[in-house]
Amino acid sequence: MIVEFPPVETADPETGLLAFGGDLTVGSLELAYRSGIFPWPTENQPILWFAPPKRAIIEFSEFKVPRRLERSLKKSLFTFRVNLNFAEVIKNCAILTNRKNQNGTWITDEMISAYIEFHQAGFAQSFEVLNGNDELVGGLYGVLINKYFAGESMFYKETNASKFALIQTVQYLEMLEISWMDVQILNPFLATFGTKEISRDFFIKKLNQALSEPA
Repeated sequence: MIVEFPPVETADPETGLLAFGGDLTVGSLELAYRSGIFPWPTENQPILWFAPPKRAIIEFSEFKVPRRLERSLKKSLFTFRVNLNFAEVIKNCAILTNRKNQNGTWITDEMISAYIEFHQAGFAQSFEVLNGNDELVGGLYGVLINKYFAGESMFYKETNASKFALIQTVQYLEMLEISWMDVQILNPFLATFGTKEISRDFFIKKLNQALSEPA
Protein backbone atom coordinates (compact mmCIF):
# COMPACT_ATOMS: atom_id res chain seq x y z
CA MET A 1 0.00 0.00 0.00
CA ILE A 2 1.24 3.51 -0.86
CA VAL A 3 1.70 5.49 2.34
CA GLU A 4 2.69 8.78 0.69
CA PHE A 5 3.20 10.34 -2.71
CA PRO A 6 5.96 12.70 -3.82
CA PRO A 7 5.00 16.41 -3.72
CA VAL A 8 2.78 17.24 -6.71
CA GLU A 9 5.17 20.00 -7.81
CA THR A 10 7.76 17.32 -8.59
CA ALA A 11 5.57 15.84 -11.35
CA ASP A 12 6.87 15.89 -14.91
CA PRO A 13 6.28 19.47 -16.14
CA GLU A 14 4.76 18.32 -19.44
CA THR A 15 2.95 15.04 -18.79
CA GLY A 16 2.22 15.43 -15.09
CA LEU A 17 3.54 11.94 -14.34
CA LEU A 18 4.32 11.89 -10.63
CA ALA A 19 4.91 8.27 -9.61
CA PHE A 20 4.48 4.68 -10.67
CA GLY A 21 3.82 1.44 -8.85
CA GLY A 22 1.90 0.86 -5.65
CA ASP A 23 -1.67 -0.37 -5.55
CA LEU A 24 -5.30 0.64 -5.91
CA THR A 25 -6.48 -0.10 -2.39
CA VAL A 26 -9.10 2.14 -0.80
CA GLY A 27 -6.41 3.82 1.29
CA SER A 28 -4.16 4.53 -1.67
CA LEU A 29 -6.99 5.92 -3.76
CA GLU A 30 -8.30 8.14 -0.98
CA LEU A 31 -4.83 9.53 -0.32
CA ALA A 32 -4.30 10.17 -4.03
CA TYR A 33 -7.54 12.12 -4.50
CA ARG A 34 -6.99 14.09 -1.32
CA SER A 35 -3.55 15.01 -2.68
CA GLY A 36 -4.72 16.10 -6.15
CA ILE A 37 -3.43 12.94 -7.83
CA PHE A 38 -5.22 10.39 -9.99
CA PRO A 39 -4.22 6.94 -11.32
CA TRP A 40 -3.97 5.90 -14.96
CA PRO A 41 -3.40 2.15 -15.03
CA THR A 42 -2.50 0.14 -18.12
CA GLU A 43 -2.67 -3.62 -18.56
CA ASN A 44 0.44 -5.52 -17.37
CA GLN A 45 2.24 -2.30 -16.39
CA PRO A 46 2.88 -0.56 -13.05
CA ILE A 47 0.18 1.90 -12.03
CA LEU A 48 0.94 5.45 -13.18
CA TRP A 49 -0.05 8.40 -10.97
CA PHE A 50 -0.56 11.90 -12.38
CA ALA A 51 -0.73 15.48 -11.14
CA PRO A 52 -0.78 17.47 -14.41
CA PRO A 53 0.45 21.08 -14.55
CA LYS A 54 -3.00 22.17 -15.78
CA ARG A 55 -6.24 20.77 -14.45
CA ALA A 56 -9.61 20.84 -16.20
CA ILE A 57 -12.56 21.84 -14.04
CA ILE A 58 -16.20 22.77 -14.47
CA GLU A 59 -17.29 25.76 -12.41
CA PHE A 60 -21.01 25.20 -12.01
CA SER A 61 -21.66 28.94 -12.17
CA GLU A 62 -20.13 28.83 -15.68
CA PHE A 63 -21.69 25.53 -16.77
CA LYS A 64 -23.54 25.92 -20.05
CA VAL A 65 -25.82 23.59 -21.98
CA PRO A 66 -25.98 24.11 -25.76
CA ARG A 67 -29.48 25.21 -26.75
CA ARG A 68 -29.92 22.51 -29.37
CA LEU A 69 -29.03 19.86 -26.80
CA GLU A 70 -31.38 21.39 -24.25
CA ARG A 71 -34.26 21.26 -26.74
CA SER A 72 -33.44 17.67 -27.65
CA LEU A 73 -33.29 16.49 -24.04
CA LYS A 74 -36.70 18.01 -23.30
CA LYS A 75 -38.14 15.51 -25.79
CA SER A 76 -36.30 12.51 -24.34
CA LEU A 77 -37.67 9.92 -21.93
CA PHE A 78 -34.46 9.72 -19.91
CA THR A 79 -34.61 9.42 -16.14
CA PHE A 80 -31.77 9.85 -13.65
CA ARG A 81 -30.75 7.96 -10.53
CA VAL A 82 -27.75 7.79 -8.21
CA ASN A 83 -25.71 4.86 -6.86
CA LEU A 84 -28.06 2.02 -7.73
CA ASN A 85 -25.74 0.12 -10.09
CA PHE A 86 -22.16 1.34 -9.76
CA ALA A 87 -20.63 -1.87 -11.10
CA GLU A 88 -22.57 -1.73 -14.37
CA VAL A 89 -21.71 1.93 -14.89
CA ILE A 90 -17.96 1.45 -14.56
CA LYS A 91 -18.04 -1.72 -16.66
CA ASN A 92 -19.86 0.13 -19.44
CA CYS A 93 -17.37 3.00 -19.21
CA ALA A 94 -14.57 0.45 -19.68
CA ILE A 95 -16.25 -1.00 -22.77
CA LEU A 96 -16.72 2.43 -24.35
CA THR A 97 -13.18 3.67 -23.66
CA ASN A 98 -11.76 0.39 -24.95
CA ARG A 99 -13.74 0.77 -28.17
CA LYS A 100 -12.45 4.30 -28.69
CA ASN A 101 -8.83 3.49 -27.84
CA GLN A 102 -7.31 0.76 -29.97
CA ASN A 103 -4.34 0.51 -27.62
CA GLY A 104 -6.61 -0.63 -24.80
CA THR A 105 -8.61 0.90 -22.01
CA TRP A 106 -7.25 2.61 -18.92
CA ILE A 107 -10.21 1.18 -16.99
CA THR A 108 -8.58 -2.20 -16.46
CA ASP A 109 -10.13 -5.17 -14.65
CA GLU A 110 -7.96 -4.26 -11.66
CA MET A 111 -9.32 -0.74 -11.69
CA ILE A 112 -12.93 -1.91 -11.96
CA SER A 113 -12.49 -4.12 -8.89
CA ALA A 114 -10.68 -1.35 -7.00
CA TYR A 115 -13.31 1.30 -7.68
CA ILE A 116 -16.14 -1.05 -6.78
CA GLU A 117 -14.43 -1.40 -3.38
CA PHE A 118 -13.95 2.37 -3.33
CA HIS A 119 -17.67 2.72 -3.96
CA GLN A 120 -18.50 0.27 -1.18
CA ALA A 121 -16.30 2.36 1.13
CA GLY A 122 -18.46 5.40 0.30
CA PHE A 123 -16.12 7.35 -1.96
CA ALA A 124 -16.91 6.40 -5.57
CA GLN A 125 -20.35 7.37 -6.88
CA SER A 126 -22.36 6.42 -9.95
CA PHE A 127 -24.86 8.57 -11.82
CA GLU A 128 -27.15 6.58 -14.08
CA VAL A 129 -29.46 7.28 -17.01
CA LEU A 130 -32.39 5.03 -17.90
CA ASN A 131 -34.43 5.13 -21.08
CA GLY A 132 -38.21 4.78 -21.37
CA ASN A 133 -37.87 0.99 -20.96
CA ASP A 134 -35.91 1.36 -17.70
CA GLU A 135 -32.70 0.19 -19.41
CA LEU A 136 -29.33 1.59 -18.35
CA VAL A 137 -28.24 3.58 -21.41
CA GLY A 138 -25.78 6.10 -20.01
CA GLY A 139 -23.99 7.34 -16.95
CA LEU A 140 -20.84 8.48 -15.31
CA TYR A 141 -18.87 7.71 -12.18
CA GLY A 142 -16.55 9.71 -10.02
CA VAL A 143 -15.12 10.28 -6.56
CA LEU A 144 -16.84 12.34 -3.88
CA ILE A 145 -14.98 13.43 -0.74
CA ASN A 146 -16.60 16.15 1.38
CA LYS A 147 -17.29 19.00 -1.12
CA TYR A 148 -14.84 17.72 -3.75
CA PHE A 149 -16.03 15.72 -6.75
CA ALA A 150 -13.82 14.25 -9.48
CA GLY A 151 -15.57 12.97 -12.57
CA GLU A 152 -13.76 9.91 -13.90
CA SER A 153 -15.50 8.52 -16.99
CA MET A 154 -18.86 8.29 -18.72
CA PHE A 155 -20.61 6.14 -21.28
CA TYR A 156 -23.66 6.13 -23.51
CA LYS A 157 -25.67 3.55 -25.42
CA GLU A 158 -28.21 6.03 -26.76
CA THR A 159 -27.65 9.48 -28.25
CA ASN A 160 -27.21 12.23 -25.63
CA ALA A 161 -27.44 9.83 -22.67
CA SER A 162 -23.99 10.74 -21.35
CA LYS A 163 -24.73 14.45 -21.82
CA PHE A 164 -27.94 14.03 -19.85
CA ALA A 165 -25.93 12.25 -17.15
CA LEU A 166 -23.46 15.12 -16.92
CA ILE A 167 -26.19 17.78 -16.72
CA GLN A 168 -28.12 15.90 -14.05
CA THR A 169 -24.95 15.18 -12.08
CA VAL A 170 -24.10 18.88 -11.97
CA GLN A 171 -27.60 19.63 -10.67
CA TYR A 172 -27.31 16.85 -8.08
CA LEU A 173 -23.93 18.11 -6.85
CA GLU A 174 -25.27 21.64 -6.59
CA MET A 175 -27.95 20.31 -4.23
CA LEU A 176 -25.06 19.05 -2.09
CA GLU A 177 -23.67 22.62 -2.10
CA ILE A 178 -20.75 21.66 -4.30
CA SER A 179 -19.75 24.44 -6.70
CA TRP A 180 -17.31 22.82 -9.12
CA MET A 181 -16.15 19.51 -10.56
CA ASP A 182 -12.68 18.19 -11.33
CA VAL A 183 -12.63 16.55 -14.77
CA GLN A 184 -8.83 16.19 -14.88
CA ILE A 185 -8.12 16.64 -18.60
CA LEU A 186 -9.81 18.99 -21.07
CA ASN A 187 -11.32 17.51 -24.24
CA PRO A 188 -13.64 18.89 -26.95
CA PHE A 189 -16.73 17.25 -25.44
CA LEU A 190 -16.20 18.87 -22.04
CA ALA A 191 -15.26 22.21 -23.61
CA THR A 192 -18.77 22.55 -25.04
CA PHE A 193 -20.10 22.73 -21.47
CA GLY A 194 -17.76 25.52 -20.39
CA THR A 195 -14.92 23.46 -18.96
CA LYS A 196 -11.72 25.40 -18.39
CA GLU A 197 -8.13 24.74 -17.34
CA ILE A 198 -6.51 26.12 -14.22
CA SER A 199 -2.98 25.83 -12.87
CA ARG A 200 -2.07 22.97 -10.57
CA ASP A 201 -1.35 25.42 -7.74
CA PHE A 202 -4.79 26.98 -8.03
CA PHE A 203 -6.38 23.55 -8.29
CA ILE A 204 -4.69 22.39 -5.08
CA LYS A 205 -6.00 25.47 -3.28
CA LYS A 206 -9.55 24.76 -4.47
CA LEU A 207 -9.16 21.09 -3.58
CA ASN A 208 -7.98 21.81 -0.05
CA GLN A 209 -10.85 24.25 0.47
CA ALA A 210 -13.39 21.68 -0.75
CA LEU A 211 -11.90 18.97 1.46
CA SER A 212 -12.03 21.24 4.50
CA GLU A 213 -15.79 21.64 4.19
CA PRO A 214 -17.99 18.91 5.73
CA ALA A 215 -20.04 16.68 3.45
